[in-house]
Amino acid sequence: MSATSEAVPGFTNRLVHSNSPYLLQHAHNPVDWYAWGDEARDRAHREGKPIFLSIGYSACHWCHVMAHESFENERIAEILNRDFICIKVDREERPDIDEIYMRAVQLTTGSGGWPLSAWLTPDLKPFYLGTYFPPADGLGRPGFGRVLQHLATFWKEDRAKVEANAERLATAMRQSLEGDTPIGPTLDAAEWAVDGGLEGALREAVSNAKQALVASLDSKWGGFGEAPKFPPSGAIRLLLRDYYRTGDEAALEAAALTLDRMAYGGLFDQIGGGFHRYAVDNVWLVPHFEKMLYDNALLAVAYAEAFQLTDNPLYQRIATATLDYVLREMVDCSGGFHAAEDADSEGHEGKYYVWSIDEVEQVLGKTDGRFFAAHYGMTRRGNFEGHNILNVSEREHEDAALSQKDAARIARLKQELRKHRHTRTHPGRDDKVLAAWNGLMITAFAKGYQAFGDPRYRAAALRTGKFLRAGMLRNGKVLRSYRNGVADIPGYLDDYAALGNAWLDLYEISFDAVWLEAAENLMESLHGQFQDGEQGAYCYTAEGQDDLIARTKPLTDSQVPAGNTLAAHALLRLGGILGKAVYRERAAGIMRAALPLAAQHPRALPHMLLVMDAFAAPQTEILFVGPREDPHLQALCNVAYRQYGAARVIFAHDPGDATPTDSPLLAGRTMVDGKSTVFLCHDAICRKPMTSTNEFATVLGAFK
Repeated sequence: MSATSEAVPGFTNRLVHSNSPYLLQHAHNPVDWYAWGDEARDRAHREGKPIFLSIGYSACHWCHVMAHESFENERIAEILNRDFICIKVDREERPDIDEIYMRAVQLTTGSGGWPLSAWLTPDLKPFYLGTYFPPADGLGRPGFGRVLQHLATFWKEDRAKVEANAERLATAMRQSLEGDTPIGPTLDAAEWAVDGGLEGALREAVSNAKQALVASLDSKWGGFGEAPKFPPSGAIRLLLRDYYRTGDEAALEAAALTLDRMAYGGLFDQIGGGFHRYAVDNVWLVPHFEKMLYDNALLAVAYAEAFQLTDNPLYQRIATATLDYVLREMVDCSGGFHAAEDADSEGHEGKYYVWSIDEVEQVLGKTDGRFFAAHYGMTRRGNFEGHNILNVSEREHEDAALSQKDAARIARLKQELRKHRHTRTHPGRDDKVLAAWNGLMITAFAKGYQAFGDPRYRAAALRTGKFLRAGMLRNGKVLRSYRNGVADIPGYLDDYAALGNAWLDLYEISFDAVWLEAAENLMESLHGQFQDGEQGAYCYTAEGQDDLIARTKPLTDSQVPAGNTLAAHALLRLGGILGKAVYRERAAGIMRAALPLAAQHPRALPHMLLVMDAFAAPQTEILFVGPREDPHLQALCNVAYRQYGAARVIFAHDPGDATPTDSPLLAGRTMVDGKSTVFLCHDAICRKPMTSTNEFATVLGAFK
């Protein structure tokens, strides 16, 4: 186990048999924990006791705090063990459970977060909920011990009333979850046609979302809204897409300001690369220091696309530093990527990442140390608990302000400090490999390879894809989590859909038909398991899972694109490559389901709006014909890779293939004059075949 353990000597509970790093952190609490399952529920029914459900994740700072304060406290553990059946859940392994009870917390308290604390009837219906509780009254919150005693008494003395309240709350939860995932708009097919069809409605939703984002921009520091500020990767990409389509400078300025400010602030690890979870302030200076794989995957894509659009070297530097961080720090020996790094080390949040001037001068020497400290805004007083979070937030254009000589000097000094930082106690690492998050990371490395041409990124994407196909698919079905050679927990909608997109990305950078076939098989498996007989969005859990009180159809994008968002994107791409209308129709069903929500809350669906934009836009079809190893074919591919593009389908055919992939894009198309050739169609209009990279770049660059 690589993460910090909340252990009390002499105690061991059932979680010691778990494979989750988060659950293992609690395996030596005096609390008599169960993992989620029949054993705990059966005991609750048998003994007539309520359930205490605690949900968190290994990199969660306040989860650690509550564990140290309460779950290691033998007096509190005695109350828990006597009056409740205690269940611990890793939200990253069981996001289905977390989604349901987080909605209940939000309904009853108006906010949410982790650790999530829920008290349930034996039938899993919640009757009291909260997040972090201090061990005794304080911080404006009731003490955990007092809450436990009050709820235990309430259950024993008026169980019927508790269960009635739980039933009402469960009904409200189901209605809320269903309201978040409407099946479709009220317009019928004829009304769609009058109003410009589905495409017209989607374009309107995208335009409204752009306007809402620009209106809510923090005009000085970037981002949208007040602190805490989470990195808005989907919103940034949507604004970049709008600029690409319309030339609206306001959209580009909003995206660029946010990208710049995040890159210059403490949210970005200036020494080691990669992004922390979120900023607690408006200026992106003080982060919550945990690092999540999915944030870095999504932000790497946003910065890579920004570079493709603007040629700004800052965006290339941040994207590559982020991808290099993941390659250096997050690779599992299996070939997959670890889930997260903790915020804490040696019991202090951020200790691994902050610096004093004295330490910097000791490592670099006084002359270099003072130069470095001045560049990164360091002071003797510090900007975080007496230490310094490195940042260049006051600079408008860091890279432009540095001479080539000084930029090289800064890069060298950062390298020295990174080596020194490795001598510190490293934060705990959640070393499980999650299918969905690894799918997002494959996409990021594929995008990095396309934008920057670094073969390491292509190799990393392919290596991870091969591991996932071999280690996390069983009988055609995806498994959610892998750790130490063990893959378990059936996959969810986002696992299938993220991998579907990843397989298509791997096809685009390798033109190996095995990935195209794998993508189609995966999306057919998704359709068979996650539909519920109604046209529209897919359910989050597979048919037959019966350990939940609700089956949801998630459409709202959180920090990670919703499973239906990822599914719609994969289906749209697959339909374009294979020319199969059924896949586009399935994608359209998801978007019809999302439209009412997009109209009411456009900022809640930024990644879905990207898919809507791609669906409504004219499609560009690019077919390469030539030997796969031909350098000229690669040069033609690089033209498409390097340019920013949306709603593109990329396909290739090697005339030497014995069994070419079946696609209408290939019909009647062969090399011209024996040279590798590109065939380009846009908005159902095809250009003449091209063998010149310059001509191809000019024609392709004219499309929007």
